[in-house]
Amino acid sequence: MCRLMGYVSHEKTNFDALVGKDFNEFVSLSSVHCDGWGIATIDHNEHKVNLDRAPETAVTSEGFSRALANTSTDGGLLHLRWATAGLPISENNTHPFAYKDYSFIHNGGIFPADGLDPLINPKFIEFIAGTTDSEKYFYLLLTEIEKYGMVKGISSTISLIKKNVDYSSINAMIMNEDTFVVVSEFQSSKKPEWAPDDYYEIKYRADSEGVLVASTGWNQPGWKSLENHHSLVVDRSTFETQVITH
Repeated sequence: MCRLMGYVSHEKTNFDALVGKDFNEFVSLSSVHCDGWGIATIDHNEHKVNLDRAPETAVTSEGFSRALANTSTDGGLLHLRWATAGLPISENNTHPFAYKDYSFIHNGGIFPADGLDPLINPKFIEFIAGTTDSEKYFYLLLTEIEKYGMVKGISSTISLIKKNVDYSSINAMIMNEDTFVVVSEFQSSKKPEWAPDDYYEIKYRADSEGVLVASTGWNQPGWKSLENHHSLVVDRSTFETQVITH
């Protein structure tokens, strides 16, 4: 289980500047979600993802502090990993995952993960470097996006997962140079026993600076909730947002 944050902005900025004074509270969630951190950035029309990640606890990681300080972008994803039981803590298993101009982060578990294998285009199998269900989820998304485009491809992926495997949550953020999509799709009954009722909920803030989205567990005053079984789609050219039902 993990914590997610992503944004697209009108001007280049960084996570702590855009979020403000509560950002340190989000980072402190890595005391529990302590198995890795990762940052992926891609400017609008840049064509290639910049990726920085490590299997370390963010709140005590010098590398994480350096990566934050060096971030200057109009589009970024941030992930704090709490590894699913049995999955190794390694860089290859650390989010985000990236392919060309796509970057991706996930919170939750898919069971069994190898149930996704037959659904992934064989050309993507060679790119799978780790052992996580999350990375397979990413390449299934790319398989369906190639068939149907970004939004319809994501909806198709959600349908395939529901039909073929079980899951606790397939909450995710996927971004390329043109579009930012946030998926809210979870089963509350399968949250960790210790976690609060809103553990899987996703909230967002849209204002004159851009669109900021994140998992719960920290102070998010005035943010809107992205309801379960819905996705938020942001056009990075116009900053138009729409919420679609799965």
